[in-house]
Amino acid sequence: MIATPGGSGRLAENVMHFARVLRGAGIPVGPDRVIDALKALQWAGIARRDDLYWTLASLFLDRREQFELFDQAFHIFWRDPRMLERVMALMLPKVFGRGESNKSPPNRVAEALLPRGHGQQSSSDAANKIELDAAFTVSEREVLQRADFETMTSAELAQAKRMIAQLRLPMPEVRVRRLIAHPHGAVVDMRSTLRASLRTGADVIPLRRRAHALRHPPLVVLCDISGSMSRYSRMFLHFLHAVTNDRDRVHTFVFGTRLTNITRYLRHRDVDLALNGVAQAVADWSGGTRIGASLREFNLRWSRRLLGQNAVVLLITDGLDRDLGDDLAAQMERLHKSAKKLIWLNPLLRFERFEPRPVGVRTMLPHVDTFLPAHNIASLVDVTKALANAASERRPPWT
Repeated sequence: MIATPGGSGRLAENVMHFARVLRGAGIPVGPDRVIDALKALQWAGIARRDDLYWTLASLFLDRREQFELFDQAFHIFWRDPRMLERVMALMLPKVFGRGESNKSPPNRVAEALLPRGHGQQSSSDAANKIELDAAFTVSEREVLQRADFETMTSAELAQAKRMIAQLRLPMPEVRVRRLIAHPHGAVVDMRSTLRASLRTGADVIPLRRRAHALRHPPLVVLCDISGSMSRYSRMFLHFLHAVTNDRDRVHTFVFGTRLTNITRYLRHRDVDLALNGVAQAVADWSGGTRIGASLREFNLRWSRRLLGQNAVVLLITDGLDRDLGDDLAAQMERLHKSAKKLIWLNPLLRFERFEPRPVGVRTMLPHVDTFLPAHNIASLVDVTKALANAASERRPPWT
């Protein structure tokens, strides 16, 4: 056991239990990292709380999206009174009045802090279990499809990721300018016809024909990874990884304060390698939001090379722009005119009484063809249906 400045000798045990809490919350912390953390604490010391915080964070975290869970778990485990009160409030039963509903999301850190046997039936209870007819009940799969990503536990998130990996985009093919050989094509291929006549030497020369090729239209995705979208953007990246590996001509960009092209990382078949590459490439994860500046960069550098042949654009953001200016409307208008269809996915639409009151939302809405929610698996299924019917238009009711 490591010697501590205070001489208590309990630091190694506490670090080990803290690593166990992180594993229960979904952060992979192995024994090797625990050993490295104990060695590092010998040099850094624990005289200051910040030294302990950043020493453990540097050794236990390898992705930016894990920082929020680590921060919450650290303040709970090492006894931050304010954070502990909030987590205990989530664990206590609540009584709701008329017209109210339970909207508080379950906390994965609080779930990891519970005893392992908590919530499980004993052997005697299992023996006396009453069998109920579930013929008219909703299956777990249907419940999970309509559960909000923000309220899911670690086990539900893992199951949701497996379900998202099976989603497909049945987008119809469109005709392009390129001509290919076709027995019933409308265009006569004189070169192929003459070559065939020279090979056979026949008196009657059959005509060779060509027709326009059919290809899937390009799909361009612009995903917001700012602080207000971080919990949803992680699930969207799993969805985009499944889409990228299912079909060709899918281009994915993420933006917070800057625009980053992550298309080549999502082409890896292994989702863990793909997301690890994205985490290393993106430098503004969970930061601010500059929608107008990011769209300006996309329109300037990427629009002309990607938004051809009836391209469809998926814009995933909540519309809360911290750097709002007059340029946002102009960039949205240019993006809308460059694409065949612009679909906006907004997690804020999960609220029944959503109104477009933020200035950024009201500025962007007139330039959108389809306005859809994106907060659970069922909403992603609706997105696939909207993309399958890309020729139709659905204007938002506020325009």
